[in-house]
Amino acid sequence: MKRKIIFLITKAGVLILILWLLFGVCFSIFQNNDEEMKPAIRQGDLIVSYQLNKNYVFHDLVAIVQDGKKQVGRVVAVEGDIVDIDGEGLKINGMYVQESDIPEKTERYAEGISFPVTLKKGEIFLLKDAREHATDSRIYGAVNKKNTLGKVVTLIRRNRL
Repeated sequence: MKRKIIFLITKAGVLILILWLLFGVCFSIFQNNDEEMKPAIRQGDLIVSYQLNKNYVFHDLVAIVQDGKKQVGRVVAVEGDIVDIDGEGLKINGMYVQESDIPEKTERYAEGISFPVTLKKGEIFLLKDAREHATDSRIYGAVNKKNTLGKVVTLIRRNRL
C-alpha cells in the first residue's frame, strides 16, 4: 500500500512539473479584457502565447504586460526601423504602410510620445487594431522584447449569445 501511495504522489508531482513547464515557461494563457484589438480579438477571448521564440516580424500579435495588465498588440516595426505617424497615417522607414485589415485610421495622440521614433536593439513598436481609442506604443513607447509574454499562437473565442 505504501508503494502505491508513493507512486501516486510521484505521478502527481511529475504532472504538476509538466504543467508548470508548459504554462509557466513555454506558454502564457490569459483572458483578453478589452476591445482594443477588435475585430481580431474580442473581450473575453482566451489568448495563448509562446514565450520561447521572441523573433517578431511585422504584423505578429504579441502579448505583453503594460501597467500591470496583460494585453495584445500588433507589431508594426522592429529594431532599427523608424516609426512616424502624420496626417496621412503610419510610416515605417519613410514609407506609408497599407494595412487593409485595420478598419480605423492611425493617428498620433496629443498626450503620447514624440515622433519620429527610431527603435533600438531589441525593441518593437506595437499598435492595437482599434486604432482610434487604444493604449499602445503611441502612448507608452517602444517595448523591449525581453518584456514580452511571447507571440500569440492561438486564441479561444468565447461564445456570445
